Amino acid sequence: MLNDDYTPMEFVIVVLQEYFNKDRETATQIMLKIHLDGRGVCGVYSRDLAATKVNQVMEAAHQAGHPLQCVSEPVA
Repeated sequence: MLNDDYTPMEFVIVVLQEYFNKDRETATQIMLKIHLDGRGVCGVYSRDLAATKVNQVMEAAHQAGHPLQCVSEPVA
């Protein structure tokens, strides 16, 4: 996930809990990493599952009116 100056931190936490099955504490830690570093890893998945999760997050952000961006990248 990529940081932006508009999406509420609470929304990012909820997305991490709902789509990446993170508990509240882990979701909060990931959200803070995204906030501070500009990006953060939500999980490591197969290409197809990663694409599905990206689409789910982008749709949820769009529906909520937030510019949150989520991308899939190959593991180096």
